Amino acid sequence: MFFIDAIDLEGLGNRSYLAGGRRTAVAVDPPRDFDQVLAAAARRGVRISHVVETHVHNDYVTGGPELARVTGAAYLVPAGAHVSFTRIPVADGDTVTIDGGLRLRAVATPGHTPHHTSYVLQEQGAPVAAFTGGSLLIGTVGRPDLVEPRLTEQLARAQHASAHRLAAELPDETPVLPTHGFGSFCSSAQADGNATTIGEEKSANAALTTDADSFVAQLLAELDDIPAYYTYMGPANAAGPAPVDLTPPAVADADEISARLAAGEWVVDLRNRVAFAEGHVAGSFNFEADGKIATYLAWMIPWGRPVTLLAASPEQLADAQRELVRVGIDRPAAAATGSPREWLPEGDRPASFPRSTFAGLAEHGTDGIVVLDVRRDSERAAGHIEGSVHIPVHELHKRLGEVPAGTVWVHCAGGMRAAIAASLLDAIGRDVVAVDDGFDAAETAGLNVVSG
Repeated sequence: MFFIDAIDLEGLGNRSYLAGGRRTAVAVDPPRDFDQVLAAAARRGVRISHVVETHVHNDYVTGGPELARVTGAAYLVPAGAHVSFTRIPVADGDTVTIDGGLRLRAVATPGHTPHHTSYVLQEQGAPVAAFTGGSLLIGTVGRPDLVEPRLTEQLARAQHASAHRLAAELPDETPVLPTHGFGSFCSSAQADGNATTIGEEKSANAALTTDADSFVAQLLAELDDIPAYYTYMGPANAAGPAPVDLTPPAVADADEISARLAAGEWVVDLRNRVAFAEGHVAGSFNFEADGKIATYLAWMIPWGRPVTLLAASPEQLADAQRELVRVGIDRPAAAATGSPREWLPEGDRPASFPRSTFAGLAEHGTDGIVVLDVRRDSERAAGHIEGSVHIPVHELHKRLGEVPAGTVWVHCAGGMRAAIAASLLDAIGRDVVAVDDGFDAAETAGLNVVSG
């Protein structure tokens, strides 16, 4: 008998796995905060004997080396990957025994990275699951443009070949268990569903239903923006990340918060966007703890800039810290919990700005105002409000001077990114209205939505 437990990292759109038998188990692509992996092993009553990486990750800091050290597990990394720490190099066809008749077989599946390796879990020699990392995903594949621009087309062709190899070697009923693809920017496209098999991918995945030339052309045409912090993830993982420290940060009072703002540091309010719009510390930025805080904060903050976190509760603060260490933002400079009442010097009033909907925008009319679209290029190409200004949210902090004069009505696809953008504009004194609505409502409201 075997088990497979999935460990979801919803903020980053990734999954790690723990798979094993009665006594021992393997951890696949563990997160930096691997206590969840240890907890899963404890619930199963098993010892982690092996930790494996499908590739040197570009989107998060791995917990692999430290998990292996803490548990005494063997640490397996693709042989071709250039790393600075001790590990067991894994080559195509290598097998390791996990528990009794349970074995793990390495399958070279280059494409997402040059040395990417998938692992097929076998019970008594029969495949029972494939951990495909950033190779074959649900309905798509991992993007091939994160390593080196000159290698992108070559890696895209390798992705096609790797997908076909997995499809040829594994039975149709084999579950496909990727690391990326649940909202991760490492995925070349987003697909619906949380589970799939080799057979399902044969009929639905373009890598398996399209010839190589057509697949590569389509894949390269659809590649989206790369989060800026990815630049730092690969080197951190190749060097071997340090252990995490999730103890509470130093507490900042109102005077310290003001001083940090005056020094040009980032003060980030983690509360939901409704609460932030109603009242906040002037100059602070709103990255909701319940949104993709790790992705967007790490994408936008100048790397290494001190950050102070403001949270509604200690629990919200702790959750945000956990999200941020996964992308290398290790220790907040300071933090505070509560509300703007505690964060502002005595006598100061909270700043605020209005919120609205696309119906509200249509009723107001677009004459004499700035409609700012902060979605990505690919989203805007599918449809945008005629006459709107376009600056993707991850570029806005560097391009605030390009926003035309006037009251700014800012929107995205659902409200979260618009709230970030509104806070950036509010912090420099612009009059702003945050459109907190789904973009599908724009045309329904009577706004002129055009494509291209």
